[in-house]
Amino acid sequence: MVKMTEATYFILVALLQEPLHGYGIIKRAHEQSSGEVRLPVGTLYSALDRLSETGWVKVEREEIVNGRPRRYYRITDEGVTAVRAEAVRLQRAAFLVTRQIPVMGA
Repeated sequence: MVKMTEATYFILVALLQEPLHGYGIIKRAHEQSSGEVRLPVGTLYSALDRLSETGWVKVEREEIVNGRPRRYYRITDEGVTAVRAEAVRLQRAAFLVTRQIPVMGA
């Protein structure tokens, strides 16, 4: 299992609901992280290229909007498996800390 970067994790999470184009992924990742994740365009497209190579994301369709191609990406079954595994890993890591923090006032 490969540890994911925060950008990769939130890109995959953004695509769980439906295929999105680049700006849609940026916007959804920002919303789902309560404004904490800001994906620069260069980071997004580099990550999408890597995710396509690993088979975790695929281009679903391409449209021409204002004379420019707009690609819609979708998460693959392998990508869903990977992001779920990462969510479990993060949950376990958080549990190690939260179970050891004493209750305030105790």
